[in-house]
Amino acid sequence: PKHILLRSSWQTINIGDIAHTPGMLALLEELLPETRITLWPNQLSAEVETLLKTRFPRLKLKGDRDTQELFAECDFMLHGSGPGLVGGREMQMWQTTGKPYGIGGITLSDEELREYGAMLKGAKFILCRDSLSIDAAKKSGLKPEFFPDATFFLDLKNDAFAERFLAQNDLEPKKFACFIPRLRWTPYWIAKPQAYLPSAIAEKESENAQFLEIDHAKMRAAIVAWVRQTGHKALLCPEMSYQVELLRPHLFDPLPDDVKPFVVLKESYWLTDAAAATYAQAAAVLSFECHSPIMAVVNGTPAIYLRQPTDTRKGQMWRDVGLCDWLMEIDEVTGDQVAARLLSLLDAATPRHLAAAQNFVAGCRQILLRVIKIT
Repeated sequence: PKHILLRSSWQTINIGDIAHTPGMLALLEELLPETRITLWPNQLSAEVETLLKTRFPRLKLKGDRDTQELFAECDFMLHGSGPGLVGGREMQMWQTTGKPYGIGGITLSDEELREYGAMLKGAKFILCRDSLSIDAAKKSGLKPEFFPDATFFLDLKNDAFAERFLAQNDLEPKKFACFIPRLRWTPYWIAKPQAYLPSAIAEKESENAQFLEIDHAKMRAAIVAWVRQTGHKALLCPEMSYQVELLRPHLFDPLPDDVKPFVVLKESYWLTDAAAATYAQAAAVLSFECHSPIMAVVNGTPAIYLRQPTDTRKGQMWRDVGLCDWLMEIDEVTGDQVAARLLSLLDAATPRHLAAAQNFVAGCRQILLRVIKIT
């Protein structure tokens, strides 16, 4: 059997970044069932490592193995989905082996196109998860193709967790909506202040403070409309660990007194399988993050992505898979418009719209099979 080295798993404080890897592994398992896979991750938490090994018992991790020894064993290196070339340095190292490699479902920035131009030109394929990255790559003389974020192929679901969680919080299946907050800039500098200039931290924190209430007031308008007009509950939950601290002060506390009894808070971080199973039971998802909506759509739940202008080109992928009506640029809409769009997900046409996007993504499977053939 051939052996693929998968460079993926960027962080575990984000259920979306966790989701990239099992999504890609599930797809490789389906398309290349005999192929051996070794995952080269950034640091995994014990919980996430267990999550991956339980679903993919044949999966091997690089661990402390010598890199050159592993390179000698493997036939192909695949850079997994992510916000960019997070593993770009490692791909450059692999390039020196002369063996084939490819890029699978990422967003590319102009800076990355300049920094990793030679490596990208040597790739057997470059798959971008959004058409804006494709356009930029083509201007750099590359030949990229579209391929969805690997989260679209996720099949992890902790149904036992969802059943318990719904029962504990009196949530009825398909009669509650999920709401996910976000700051304009993810505060990575809290964990790694040495990686940022003090002036950059100050600038980003200032922008976060400026738009924190403006953005979340619009989400609260949707929560109020959902509760009052449907009589159903709202679940406030995180996609990233830092967002747990946003839920109560910026979404729950300012709500009207008649709405609060219908609102549930997930006041702790959770893993991808638990979130996916819960989203599967929801009637709708409204999120400032893009991966919770993807996990919802994968599991048959309509979802709206509220895009902030500080986010990257990746938001374009929502349009690319046919969900442009479920993408809202937060600076261009009012809270009432967000509320109306959320309630519109209850329309009879929604299942057809959802199925069309799911079918489009399913059809993309063969793109990876065509380009990754290992001879």
